Amino acid sequence: MRTYDFYTGSEFFAQDYLGAHLVDGGVVFRTFAPAAEAIEVVVEGVPHPMHKVEDGNFWELLCPGAREGCAYEYRIHHAGRSVDHADPYAFGSELRPHHRSVVRDLTYEWGDAEWMAHRSRGDDRPMNVYELNLGSWRKRSGDEPSDDPADWLGYEEVAAPLVSYLTESGYTFVEFMPLTEYPFDGSWGYQPTGFFSPTSRFGEPRQLMALVDSLHQAGIGCILDVVPVHFATDPWGLADYDGTPLFEYPNDAVGVSEWGSHNFMYSRGESRSFMQSSANFWLGAYHFDGLRMDAISRIIYWQGDEARGVNADAVRFVRTMNAGVKSLNPGTFLVAEDSTDFKGCTADASEGGLGFDYKWDMGWMHDTLSLFQTDPYFRAGNYHKLSFSMMYFGNERYLLPLSHDENVHGKATVAQKMWGDLDLKFPQARALYLYMMAHPGKKLNFMGSEVAQLREWDERREQDWFLRAYPTHDAFYRYVCELNHLYLAHPALWELDYEQAGFQWRQVDDETHVVYAFERRDRSGERLLCVLNLANCPHEGYELELPETGSVEVLLDTDWQRFGGATPDGRTGARMDAGAGTLALDLAPLSGLLLALFPTRGEGAGEDSATGARRTSARCAGAPDTAGR
Repeated sequence: MRTYDFYTGSEFFAQDYLGAHLVDGGVVFRTFAPAAEAIEVVVEGVPHPMHKVEDGNFWELLCPGAREGCAYEYRIHHAGRSVDHADPYAFGSELRPHHRSVVRDLTYEWGDAEWMAHRSRGDDRPMNVYELNLGSWRKRSGDEPSDDPADWLGYEEVAAPLVSYLTESGYTFVEFMPLTEYPFDGSWGYQPTGFFSPTSRFGEPRQLMALVDSLHQAGIGCILDVVPVHFATDPWGLADYDGTPLFEYPNDAVGVSEWGSHNFMYSRGESRSFMQSSANFWLGAYHFDGLRMDAISRIIYWQGDEARGVNADAVRFVRTMNAGVKSLNPGTFLVAEDSTDFKGCTADASEGGLGFDYKWDMGWMHDTLSLFQTDPYFRAGNYHKLSFSMMYFGNERYLLPLSHDENVHGKATVAQKMWGDLDLKFPQARALYLYMMAHPGKKLNFMGSEVAQLREWDERREQDWFLRAYPTHDAFYRYVCELNHLYLAHPALWELDYEQAGFQWRQVDDETHVVYAFERRDRSGERLLCVLNLANCPHEGYELELPETGSVEVLLDTDWQRFGGATPDGRTGARMDAGAGTLALDLAPLSGLLLALFPTRGEGAGEDSATGARRTSARCAGAPDTAGR
């Protein structure tokens, strides 16, 4: 590590110098604490005085006899006070409620070379993400609430069942909610203390590496949720680390977040080097394929408030970090959880953007769920909530999230959110997920939603897997699996997610019937048509005008009986009038269809299709001619 790079916020490997490092005969401890008057490293309860090195702001000690697994902390003296702190750069931590750092060896023999050689950002690949909280996916104690660490499945222990489940269910990535060390279970990891330390709740660093390795060898990518904005206030953590606000702002007006945590001060190069080294570390040392970065709006704007203006130092930090970690880790990607309309979130940093690869489409999520929560009687007046997302979709590379945030704290689960009584929620949830999978953009679904869980997520309990014993829930799970595998099998649903040619409205102005239709295409000519009837009544012989003749095949009907609907399995209710270019469909209430289109040879794309697209988009009030982008 070059100290100049560290101070100027240009360092990406600060952990290679700072922290605890095994050497022949012991461990070298180093920490950065410029205001400290004296420091001891307390190893297994025994204090050892450290000495200043470099420019006097760094402290160091070679401790003979220290070994892998030793617990340690820094006793920092400043202005007559002594406070014991965990190591900001520690590779391991004690299990909560203990908080000391632990010396860890990160040597691991990886077996995922083939995966690493072929991974990419994946604009033109399927990305179906399963968001998971490791402590509550499955527990040994079943569904009884428990805070006992003995009930958690460890990193290695969860690998085989997780690989099997994700493969069966049709997910291509798993996104782990924060695994960086954190003190309070109820924060779910969003108030961290260990930015280089995987939480000890589920095991040791090499066991987490083994989990990622197993997933990669099974063809499943891994995303880690990280928190670049703030950190927990526990006095043994980063707060007032050297007796002064070293990592955080000294002014509470901007230094304390709405969650009561401390905000990183990105006007300091040392803080920038700390966080970008952390991001680089998880992608490099642990082979994570992507990072989902939480609360980016709080980096863009002071306290996340647009009225307070852009935080220029933090924005520069994000640009530098994103460009740097992607350059150092080819094939990886970064995802922003950003609810603002700040322009260029997914534009390259070299072009003035923030340098993220994907952005959560929070607008799509809010508008879509709002419509499905609305009484169908009033959906005609809210019709364009569902179509509005395609008015701005071309602004960024979006990922469609139905995340943990939509399943907790009085919000109700996704299935619960559907309007009406229980028997009406399931068909609407099936239609919702068809719409999500057919809509352009990558996908993310929170654990438990695939079985239509009707209990809000609680980190103390495992998901309600017993619901599979009930035919309605089991049928819903089988529906989600079939839909997911259809998504994977049809490039039209993902290859041109971010290109105008990949999407075209076919019906987007039928407020009366609350029917929508849109087409997805790939580069080879595959064409799929998604039709949604979100009215609580059937439409028999509903006609859609297509700009060419041909035939159709129904790939999926959300109302088929095997999914819990009323339509006999395999019955299509689709009739193509080749002469008139009209498709007649029997649409069940609150349902959706996915159809493959096969134009007559010599017809299809070209001017006819473009003309038809202009005709339908022109009927949508306020829609531009090219409604897809």
